[in-house]
This record gives sequence, C-alpha cells and structure tokens, in this order.
Amino acid sequence: MINFTDTFNLLRKLTPQRAFNATKVLSSFYFSKWTGNPIQWGMPITISFEPTTSCNLRCPECPSGLRAFTRPTGMLQKDFFKTTIDDLHKELLYLIFYFQGEPYLNPDFLEMVKYASAKKIYTATSTNAHYLTDENAKRTVESGLDRLIISLDGTTQDVYEQYRVGGNLEKVLQGARNIVKWKKELNSKTPYIFFQFLVVKPNEHQIEEVKKLAKEIGVDDVKFKTAQIYDFENGNPLIPTIDKYSRYALQNDGTYKIKNKLANHCWKLQHSCVISWDGLVVPCCFDKDATHHLGDLKNKSFKEIWHNEAYKNFRKQISISRKNIDICSNCSDGTKVWGDD
Repeated sequence: MINFTDTFNLLRKLTPQRAFNATKVLSSFYFSKWTGNPIQWGMPITISFEPTTSCNLRCPECPSGLRAFTRPTGMLQKDFFKTTIDDLHKELLYLIFYFQGEPYLNPDFLEMVKYASAKKIYTATSTNAHYLTDENAKRTVESGLDRLIISLDGTTQDVYEQYRVGGNLEKVLQGARNIVKWKKELNSKTPYIFFQFLVVKPNEHQIEEVKKLAKEIGVDDVKFKTAQIYDFENGNPLIPTIDKYSRYALQNDGTYKIKNKLANHCWKLQHSCVISWDGLVVPCCFDKDATHHLGDLKNKSFKEIWHNEAYKNFRKQISISRKNIDICSNCSDGTKVWGDD
C-alpha cells in the first residue's frame, strides 16, 4: 500500500539534477538488459551506509548476530561519512543508514542523519528498537530522519525471541510508542514508521496480530518481509509454510530451491551500492562480509570507484552468468525495478 505522505516527502527531495541522474541510471539498466552489454550511466540513486557491525542481538540468520564476520567490527566515523556525502549529495536521492549491526549503537549516528537531511537527501534506517529511549526518540524525530523501520518479528515474547535471540519485545514496543509520541509533540510528519515483520515459520500465525498491534500503537504501516536463509536446500525450521512469504519452493524430491530465476541483469547493482563502516564499496546488501569489495574510499573517491575496472568487471560477470556469483545465489529481488510486482 502506498503511503501518500511518505511518497510526497520523497518526491520533494527530487531536484532536477537528481531526476536527470535517475533517468540516466534507469536508461543504462534497460540498455544493459536488452543488449547484454553492461554499461553504467549516472551515479547511484541510493546508497546504504553501515553505521556499525555491532549488534546487541543474536539473530540466527544474521552475521552480526552470529558474530560470524571475517571482516573487522567498528563504527562509521562522521568525518569520513561527511566527505562522501559532500561528494555525492547532488545526485543522491535516498540514503539508507543500515547494512549490518544496530545503527543506534554508533554514538554519532543521529548527527550523521541530521547532516544528510540538511542536504535534502531522503534518509532511512532499520533498527531493532532496543535503544529508542525517550531521549533517543526525540533526537530521532529532530534529526529529520524520513523513514524508520522497526524490526518486529513476533507479537509475544516467546515467539519474538525465537528469531530475535536476546531481544525484549516490550522494549521494542515502548521504543515505537516513544517515536509516535515525539512525532505528535513536535508536530512532525516524519519519520514514516513501520513495523517490518520477517515472516518465518515460528511467527507466521501472528501476521494478523501484528497488524492490530501496529494500529494500537499508532505506527504508519506493517510490511512483511521474506527471510533469507543460508542452509535452505534440505529444509530449515525457519522456512514458512505460507508460500507467498517464502523465498524457497519445495521440490518433489523434498529439497528446496530459490524461486527467483536469477536473470543476468540486476537493478540493485545499477542504481545502488553499500559502503561498509570502514569505507569498502560493495555491490549490494547480500554481500554481508564485503567479500566482493570493488574499491576502498580510504584510497579513492567514490566517483573514481563507481567507474573503475573492478566495477566494470563485476557488471560484466552479472551479464554473463549471475547464478555463478555466490552473493547472487540467494537473492530474491535484484532484478526488480521501482513499480515492479
């Protein structure tokens, strides 16, 4: 469902230069798709910045939760962040403060949001909401954050903690209430708040309940997300029984396969990228361990990296055989463009 207030807020950020850049990016995507010749026009429309790899929870399908990274853990520095935003803000429309970890653990996180907001960039983040104290909720609204995704994967503590291991459901709900309260007190239309419900088998019976809970608290919406599961081929207790919420299809031999056909083109690669806390530029959020980093912002500017040989070679690999790239093998949405079902 489209939220018109949020959509209008996003469109207000669309300057002529950003619109022209988006047109170039979209044109290059379709040119590459139709010809099989990968080409990149324009700069990213969307970027994800990683505030930190640290997290307070231990979710079973998350490298942060499992403490399973081979790359170092750390905090994004606001000076480094500002330099990159100064370089890209004229073309950049949408900035996501999330990759791995819990953003609110970075003490400079909301200052960075405020800096990007001052550049009229649409800003979003995803949080487990354990740090949305009354003070942080007020600062969040004051920062100008446009979209706040609150992960809520259960409506009772026993169900919630089966995936959000170590989490406290009441803290999450109180955090949501704090944000709703401060939006009203500060007479702010932002952030647009929604519960993101990661549908897995242990919580699929609570889908209707989370809708009621969201309405009671006063958040703007609930969105349901399919779960990425690493070991899915022989089944997994997290795979939901409701087919529309599963990325995986059961085969006649009892094994599972991913539903997506993995066409040899990728909208995500064309219009966005991810920057790790320490400046590694990676193609998308499926590269959780930054194994395919295509450049390092400590050594080169972003604009140099975006058109460098490593990026060109990676785009070429996608156009030849996307299924042979490890981070693509579990992807569910890389070929979709805005407006696609």
